[in-house]
Amino acid sequence: MTLLRIMSDTDRSSVSLSTTDVAVIAAELAPFGVRLDRWPTTDLADTDGPAEVLAAYAADVDALRGEFPIVDVIRMVPRDDDPEWTRQAVAARCRFLDEHTHDEDEVRFFVDGVGCFYLHLDDKVYAVVCERGDLVSVPAGTAHWFDMGERPDFCAIRFFQEEDGWVAGFTGSTVASRMPTLDELRAPAGSPR
Repeated sequence: MTLLRIMSDTDRSSVSLSTTDVAVIAAELAPFGVRLDRWPTTDLADTDGPAEVLAAYAADVDALRGEFPIVDVIRMVPRDDDPEWTRQAVAARCRFLDEHTHDEDEVRFFVDGVGCFYLHLDDKVYAVVCERGDLVSVPAGTAHWFDMGERPDFCAIRFFQEEDGWVAGFTGSTVASRMPTLDELRAPAGSPR
C-alpha cells in the first residue's frame, strides 16, 4: 500500500509521521511541490509491451503530454529462469540508490508493483512508497533517490520534458545509506531485516 514515512535525515528511527492515508500523504508533500495522485488501474499481463501499457492509459497519459511530450514504459519482472536477470536487476537498482537531482520534474505512474522515492527535504527524509495506481511528480532540483527493492517487480510509465533532462546529478551525500530500504519499509513490524 502507498506509504509515507517522514524521518530525521540523521536518525532513521526518529519518525515524525508514518501513514498510508493518501490524502494525508498528498497534503504533506504538496508544500514542497511534490504531487501524489491516484489513477484508476487496468489489469495488464506481465507480457504486455509498452504499446499495450500506453494504450490502456491513453487518456491519462494524453492529459500530461502537453507538459511531458516524451513518454516511455519501464518494466522489471523477476525471471528466475534467467541467470542474467539478477545481475541486471542489481545494476538497475544501484543506478539511482544514491541521492541525486534532475534538471526536470521526475514523473512516474505505477502501472503495477512498487517502488520508493526518498525525498531529502530540509532536514528530513520523506520515504514515499508508491504502488499500483500512484502517480508521483518530484520537482526538478529536488534531492532524492529511488529504491526498486532487492527483487524489482514493477511497471511504470515515465514522463519526460526533454530527451536529456533526466540525467542524474549526484549530490555526494551519504544520507541514502543511513535510511531504511524499500524492503525494510515494507517488512512486517518486528521481522528481521
